[in-house]
Amino acid sequence: MKTKPVPKTIAGRAAKPRAAMQRPADKARVAEIFRRFQAANPHPKGELEHVNPFTLLVAVVLSAQATDAGVNKATRALFAVADSPAKIIEIGEERLREAIRTIGLYRTKAKNIMALSKRLVRDFGGEVPQSHETLETLPGVGRKTANVVMNTAFGAAAIAVDTHIFRLSNRIPLAVGKTPLEVETGLNAIIPEAFKRDAHHWLILHGRYICKARAPLCGRCLISDLCQWPEKRA
Repeated sequence: MKTKPVPKTIAGRAAKPRAAMQRPADKARVAEIFRRFQAANPHPKGELEHVNPFTLLVAVVLSAQATDAGVNKATRALFAVADSPAKIIEIGEERLREAIRTIGLYRTKAKNIMALSKRLVRDFGGEVPQSHETLETLPGVGRKTANVVMNTAFGAAAIAVDTHIFRLSNRIPLAVGKTPLEVETGLNAIIPEAFKRDAHHWLILHGRYICKARAPLCGRCLISDLCQWPEKRA
């Protein structure tokens, strides 16, 4: 997941909606964008390493203010000895902190992971609940984290709007919005059902590697001709 928090409002030239970006969504254009994403990457996957829904949940909680690579480096050893809520509780918070100390905000994250592990054991038999609303009641779990888990672990057509998706959705544009929830709602309204299951991964990967914040690689973009960003590069 992206290290930077999603902004509350659109900031910067790259994300600022302009007159050209306020056009109603062209269904054929949106469908073609996702058709190309699918053709280029039929089976997209997230980059956080995990072995089950619980380790995915932990990895996503850790990914706030951190890079996926940094999280993976820390969790490989952790998940080798603690891949369930019961095992996290068994190793204790001190060992958990030590395992993730290279990750930003590791003390707070260790407390949250320990607390959510105890809650999962106490209330859900050690299993990750397959409900967006219930996931959001767990310590350290917000809407974005719940969406990632529902999509990646349970196959739900959920879109977790991180800083990448927020930026490119306003820039291309797909769905223009001033908050992550506005963008999420807009994307759910315009993305064809056939593409919704994988849309989350396609958008994140495109934003991470092509439609970058400061130096977008427009010359390598497979949807450049469909992009309406006034500042796109040749």
